Amino acid sequence: MNAIVQGFPIFLLIFCRITAFFVVAPVFSSRGVPNVFKIGLGFFISFIVFLTYGMQQTIVPDAEYVLVVIRELLIGLLMGYVVYLFFSVVQSAGAFMDLQVGFAMANIVDPHTGVSAPLLGNFKYMMLIVIFLMMNGHHFLLTGLMDSYKWIPIDNELFSRLMSGGVTDFLTRTVASTFLLAVQLAAPLVVAMFLTDVGLGFLTKTAPQFNVFVIGIPLKLLIGMVLLILLMPGIASLFETLFSIMFNSLEQLLGIIQGPPEG
Repeated sequence: MNAIVQGFPIFLLIFCRITAFFVVAPVFSSRGVPNVFKIGLGFFISFIVFLTYGMQQTIVPDAEYVLVVIRELLIGLLMGYVVYLFFSVVQSAGAFMDLQVGFAMANIVDPHTGVSAPLLGNFKYMMLIVIFLMMNGHHFLLTGLMDSYKWIPIDNELFSRLMSGGVTDFLTRTVASTFLLAVQLAAPLVVAMFLTDVGLGFLTKTAPQFNVFVIGIPLKLLIGMVLLILLMPGIASLFETLFSIMFNSLEQLLGIIQGPPEG
């Protein structure tokens, strides 16, 4: 009983960080995953981390303990948010594509989040999830979450890094880079649609008897679908590059909060 009383505060801190990560991180935060499973998975991973890392830690549950709990929750949310940003790249790129092709009004409900999502964005997001699971990305995420205790121990300096602006600067740069990645991912189709609009503009000037609205909408749909089919083989390599940048950004976040582990 003495060991349980002494170890429970450390276990609670570990449990807070891991469950906060599951609340935000894609795949784990999906509405299709039962809440009981999320809590159970978080409990067992927290128990494993506690046995390997938490047994050597000691903490006094005093008034400051509430701030430590909040700090661990913030770390889990920050890590999950960085992962979520890179998954949202695909939906943003799909929104750009839908706007140009003409699918912008055909939004559908995303089963993972339960909100309305762009048609092509949702399609690519499903592909992203499938490729992520095929390459065991969820295992890498869990490994990174467990290894975060080597980079960011319980007695970390998150609040001082927040005050210095290092974390805020990193998040701002990450949001900007993910938006740029979304534009780059959608660029081939967006440029093709722009050139199609230019061609239709020239057609209107040279042959005014053609109704550009009647011709333009099906033509843009046809060109957009053909280009999407042609771009499909290269999507997997693009997603792998996206995952590589995502894990590098996660490592940068851990380094900014505390720094690399000693030894």
